Amino acid sequence: MFVFSLGSALICVNQRLVFVRILLISTYELGRQPFGLASPAAWLRQAGFDVAALDLAQCKLDEQLVTSSDLIAFYLPMHTATRIALLVLAKVRELNPTAHVAAFGLYAPMNSALLHENGVDSLIGGEFEAELVELARRVESKRASGSPTQMVSLSRLKFLVPDRTGLPPLNKYARLTMPDGQERVVGYTEASRGCKHRCRHCPIVPVYDGLFRVVQPEVVLEDIRRQVEAGAQHITFGDPDFLNGPVHASKIVRELHREFPQLSYDVTIKVEHLLQHREMPALLRETGCAFVTSAVEAVDDRILKLLDKGHTRADFAQLVELMHEANLPLSATFVAFTPWTTLEGYADLLRTIAELGMVNSVAPVQLAIRLLIPSGSRLLELRDVRETVGEFDAQALSYPWRNPDPRVDALQREVERLVAEKSRRRESRQAIFQEVFRAVERAAGSEADFPEMPVLRSRAAIPYLTEPWYC
Repeated sequence: MFVFSLGSALICVNQRLVFVRILLISTYELGRQPFGLASPAAWLRQAGFDVAALDLAQCKLDEQLVTSSDLIAFYLPMHTATRIALLVLAKVRELNPTAHVAAFGLYAPMNSALLHENGVDSLIGGEFEAELVELARRVESKRASGSPTQMVSLSRLKFLVPDRTGLPPLNKYARLTMPDGQERVVGYTEASRGCKHRCRHCPIVPVYDGLFRVVQPEVVLEDIRRQVEAGAQHITFGDPDFLNGPVHASKIVRELHREFPQLSYDVTIKVEHLLQHREMPALLRETGCAFVTSAVEAVDDRILKLLDKGHTRADFAQLVELMHEANLPLSATFVAFTPWTTLEGYADLLRTIAELGMVNSVAPVQLAIRLLIPSGSRLLELRDVRETVGEFDAQALSYPWRNPDPRVDALQREVERLVAEKSRRRESRQAIFQEVFRAVERAAGSEADFPEMPVLRSRAAIPYLTEPWYC
């Protein structure tokens, strides 16, 4: 009796060779080639398994792959991806009722009961690569439990270079649009996971709870090299906060720029980290950073405190000037509508964006974002949130809430409609911003003390990704 490899995991059962086939599925990852498939694919293939990767944002469900797979694993890094996966699960179960179905990523353990109800056997959160290999081995040896299982691992892993074999080419994904209108092909990688902070509205917190894990620099750089070879002209770092480990981040961008001086990149960094490490904007700019995304969320200090963001309105204004001095574009994101938002407060947000010269630096969709309260959210620690929300909505994957002022909820729906309609028409950010402010004026009606629309400060357009959604 013996076993040999044909690129698949093989076991010998009663003198027969049995192939174990694994299908990794991504439903949505913000217009990026899914790192969340490429990284575990490398681990599983190194372990000898036959792995196929399917990105449903780019292609239809391959029924033949589904029916021939023994383990089918969905990557769930965010809310939208999870909602789409729930729509696909029934079809997968219908096509292959005997396969072991798993879900991995941030939203897997957060929605465990619902996913189990919809046919998911195993859930893996946190650092999922090694756990997926172990699950594949259990499926291989028929040791996978018939009852639902859940695993959240925060182990420190020695990562492998992601294997992007079988994924659509980079030029099929979102592009970087430069101020002159030219577009660049975008690659995507991660230098760290998790976060040192515990912002109440953040979906990372229920899983990592203030911890973060780094990907070894040599792995990050080799992943970038391979993407450059595949045509990448720009790299998005998907770290929740690139400066959780400032020494780690500095080492990577210095080496990246030394090896690829023409390559641009973008990162996401907290307001407080940029202010704490004031030397970083200049370093980022010098090493090819095209822009920095920062989750400002609000300009009302009470709301910022409720969200536990760690910065204030004044900090945001200070950051705008710091980034302007460093000549490094800042892309600000917001949670514009919350249970605590008032018409006056929303108008104040718009005025602040305008007065700071940030209209061209805020994707219009950010003016319509409504606070999402998912399962396990730290927002539920707040008594007024618990008293405000309704029963968990399994279809929406969140707790519903209403603003005390019905006009604010109506305004949110109107802004969402305006932004979608005018973005489809490719109207400018300034034109959309002005129309949104007019919507606020209409919502406020004849209130005499409602301020007029501010004069828009002129600052240059900044680079932006063609897929601006941030949830």
